[in-house]
Amino acid sequence: MPFLHSSTHMESPALLSLLRHTTTKKSSSKSGSGGGSSGGGGLFRMFKLFPMLTTGCKMVALLGTRHRKPLLADKATTGTLFGHRKGRLSLAIQEDPHRPPLFVIELPVLAAALHREMASDVLRIALETDTKTQKKKLLEEYVWAVYCNGRKMGYSIRRKNMTEDELHVMQLLRGVSMGAGVLPGLSPEKDAAAVGDGEMTYIRARFERIMGSKDSESFYMINPDGASGQELSIFFLRVR
Repeated sequence: MPFLHSSTHMESPALLSLLRHTTTKKSSSKSGSGGGSSGGGGLFRMFKLFPMLTTGCKMVALLGTRHRKPLLADKATTGTLFGHRKGRLSLAIQEDPHRPPLFVIELPVLAAALHREMASDVLRIALETDTKTQKKKLLEEYVWAVYCNGRKMGYSIRRKNMTEDELHVMQLLRGVSMGAGVLPGLSPEKDAAAVGDGEMTYIRARFERIMGSKDSESFYMINPDGASGQELSIFFLRVR
């Protein structure tokens, strides 16, 4: 499906209701926990600095080959946002960082546009699907409308099979539970010619997964100190 960009704000009452409820809930939790989100803010701020960074993540490749177990042995879901500096970002969700993602999609959002959305220090990505079938699980749906901080960015189709670049990133980050940095591309010379920059930026974090119903799921980034923060949230909603 071709990339469609739009500045239209959310029109789905169900999605708006979910976001309002989540914002209220998280604000109350944040105020009750004091400064618990400072660690996550540090990770989030690092991702915002990526336009000024250069490749310095060979350590990530070493982690991927030496560590065979997650750095944090809990059951939190792993989420990764990654992509070329001058290209679109992809989103991968994994139940286990050592296993293939259960959901991968290339977002209709350029990395530069996402960095602008981060200016408020809160990033909410919402994906909405309209389906007629009763058989698929929510994250098995293919066509999604994508919203970023309330603005409709366009449509995307969930990957059935990952691209070589996506497989490359998942392999490099296999032993990383959370972090942010810049990765060399799979074929730096070829990538540089295609998008003007072969390097890829990423932010990888653990998420608290909340299944509201068979038609709605929410993911909230867990800060390094263990607190659930509001800096980065991802929402999935199916409208019937």
